[in-house]
Amino acid sequence: MGIISHRAQTGKQASDLIRSTPIHVAVVDLGLPLDDRDTPTADEFTEGGPRLLELLSRLSSPPPVLAVKRSRSHRDDSRDIAAALRWGAFAVLDRPHDAHGLNVMLEVLRRCLVRKYGGCWPEGSVT
Repeated sequence: MGIISHRAQTGKQASDLIRSTPIHVAVVDLGLPLDDRDTPTADEFTEGGPRLLELLSRLSSPPPVLAVKRSRSHRDDSRDIAAALRWGAFAVLDRPHDAHGLNVMLEVLRRCLVRKYGGCWPEGSVT
């Protein structure tokens, strides 16, 4: 299909990738650590995911973004969802833990493709 996929382990790696590569669709884990020194915390200022949403929203042509949240308290989930939508996420989903969750994510990605690109990947696609 001509799709190139990139993976980043930290928010810094993802930020460098976004600055150097055209991104057509982004899947952002809201719990992604900002850099290698970070340990998982609930502090939104040390998480790379929310910062990536902000960076992607400020691109001249922002790609559709699927935000993936981790399971936390109802209050924290609500905060994550509100922040992701405020930064322009197309959808916010739970991390898939089984085939059903993965199929839901693939369906949302299909809807992103249809809405943004008329159902066809742009030439030289990168996700």
